[in-house]
Amino acid sequence: MPVFIYWANDNHAVITNLRLLLMSLSIISILTTSSFIIGAALVLDFCIGEPKRYHPLIGFGNIAIWVERKLNQPNLRIGRYISGLLAWMLLILPITAGVFFSSSILLAAFAETSLFGLRLDAFFNIIIELVLLYLCIGWKSLVQHVNAIQLALQQNNITLARQRTQYIVSRDADALTEQQISQTAIESMLENGNDAIFGCLFWFLVAGAPGAVMYRLANTLDAMWGYRTPRYKQFGWAAAKLDDLLNIIPARLCALSYALLGNTRRALHCWQSQAHLLSSPNGGPVMSSGAGGLQVILGGPTYYHGKLVDKPFFGEGSKPIGNDIHRTVILVNRTVYLWFLVIFCSGLAYELAHSAIRGLYL
Repeated sequence: MPVFIYWANDNHAVITNLRLLLMSLSIISILTTSSFIIGAALVLDFCIGEPKRYHPLIGFGNIAIWVERKLNQPNLRIGRYISGLLAWMLLILPITAGVFFSSSILLAAFAETSLFGLRLDAFFNIIIELVLLYLCIGWKSLVQHVNAIQLALQQNNITLARQRTQYIVSRDADALTEQQISQTAIESMLENGNDAIFGCLFWFLVAGAPGAVMYRLANTLDAMWGYRTPRYKQFGWAAAKLDDLLNIIPARLCALSYALLGNTRRALHCWQSQAHLLSSPNGGPVMSSGAGGLQVILGGPTYYHGKLVDKPFFGEGSKPIGNDIHRTVILVNRTVYLWFLVIFCSGLAYELAHSAIRGLYL
């Protein structure tokens, strides 16, 4: 008899079918919860992107602006280095702790509680971590921004391309040439691929939602305060250094991924010989590896806040053109797929090994 007849005519069968449906979700345990949450968050971001209104990071940024105005004062006795560290701690530690303790309280509140065989504490924990990770990831937004730049270049609208480039970088974009715009978009895509995607995934695997939230907030403060201008050189020092610390491992995993998925020989050579030339200890490996993998030359002198900064060239191959933006998007997308595949297979291997060991000793 068809299942829908049971659903229509027998309340007991309705409950039975619902129970079977919910119990079938136990397949998630084969993957490990983390890999399921990461996959779901990536799909959610890919399908709907960032919230168009009321994004928590925008609110956090507004609060950070207010805190900076209050604490970044030359007349404070504690000095700007200490006030910058204090501001970082005031903004990030309470939120990170709040995420951790709210999850713990929720798990305690619904401990040993189930509905149709589904543990509510585990269910709500998955939902919360999924939503938080989704809000931390900026995959689709990053792709949309650089694709918009490429589209403007394809339409030969250099003014619009400059405007769209200025949205994602701090360098002066009002006089960039078409080649410089392409180069800037590629550099931003490579570096922000680590900041907006892979760093978040790494810290989620290490420390769950609190780790991903802490990393994303720290990265946001670095983007706001981590400049060597008179205003931020001292105050933003702590934000920059702590962001560097958090990125030591994920940035190198990202660089390795770019190398494996691009021209591996050139990527590894550029990473080894050029990464130390760049000012960022983590952006250096990521961008030099990415440039080598794409076989393009990036970097060079550029203007920041009206001042010419003599940045080194890095990479190998030819100068980038508009189509190289699309190639960079493909590289970053493939890196996302690779990371998820590795996480998925690692989780599967762990579950199989755990089941085998348990079967031997129990």
